[in-house]
Amino acid sequence: MTDPDGLEDVAAPEQHRTLWGHAAAKATILERLNNHRLPGAILLHGPQGIGKATLAFNLTRLIFTATGDEDANRVDQQVAALSHPNLALLRRRPKDAKGYYTVIRVEDVRNLREDLHQTRGRAGHRIAIIDSIDDCNPSAANALLKTLEEPPADTTFFLVSHRPGQLLPTIKSRCHSLALRPLADADVRAVLADQRPDLPSDQFDRAVSLAGGRPRRAFETLTLEDGSALGALQAWFTAPNRHPAAVHIQLAEALGANTQSTELSFAREMLTDWLATEARNAAIQPGGRYRLASANALWDKAQALLAEADSINLDMKQTLVAIFDAIRKHIETTTPVSIEP
Repeated sequence: MTDPDGLEDVAAPEQHRTLWGHAAAKATILERLNNHRLPGAILLHGPQGIGKATLAFNLTRLIFTATGDEDANRVDQQVAALSHPNLALLRRRPKDAKGYYTVIRVEDVRNLREDLHQTRGRAGHRIAIIDSIDDCNPSAANALLKTLEEPPADTTFFLVSHRPGQLLPTIKSRCHSLALRPLADADVRAVLADQRPDLPSDQFDRAVSLAGGRPRRAFETLTLEDGSALGALQAWFTAPNRHPAAVHIQLAEALGANTQSTELSFAREMLTDWLATEARNAAIQPGGRYRLASANALWDKAQALLAEADSINLDMKQTLVAIFDAIRKHIETTTPVSIEP
């Protein structure tokens, strides 16, 4: 089974032999493993592309080795090939030769549940990885909840989520939750170097700079054309109020010209990251109540404008201009805690 969200020429999460970053989260689960207190379900949540599924497969290898009767090398090979009999993986299924279903369906979850209630194929713990639970439609999510309420013995579920706020509260309540953060630049460099050892240094530095701690984003930058507006957008985010208004108008025109482009998708992620960082930093600043209120209002406005543009196919250039104008107003009327992208 291939990864429906995979990037061309980039190894799938199950194929990564080395894990970079997420040391604290990994240590937490290994301590529970050593104390024979593995949770029945573990929710790994955080921004997309930071290695949540890679962490799930890394921990799966360690759990199989610790609880089973095969050596680490053999376990590693089987997990990479998705052939270990105690491993169940649920992703969006292929629809036909051209693509995948847009959601994980209820029948997919039921098939998983039936597999898990059969006699295990090998000694040791069993692992089920849901990558990602965000893809479950409502019926699938409810079916999964029933499984989590009555889990098979000696089985742990790893639930990967990019948007945990949208999950059923009852599912979250059944999980040991681990919030994962973007990686340090040094770790992003290590991931990129492992997959692209011959990458020219200028492309390497650009990819790490734009990645924002997300290895997936670093790989995506390699598909962008030279002269991309993303570098200019990154520079604008460092000080929105120090640039003439003409700069963000030009950025909006360049980024909004093609609504299907990788560049626009990338820019929207950068925008969301900036808004989230501004709100988060405002929340921890003493006396920052007004700044936080302004940042929250800015978040709501930006999300509403983007959703409206998507739903009724509005001019993306005008949408971006309106958002950039709102960001400038926020900066000019508050003393922001942080203006990092």
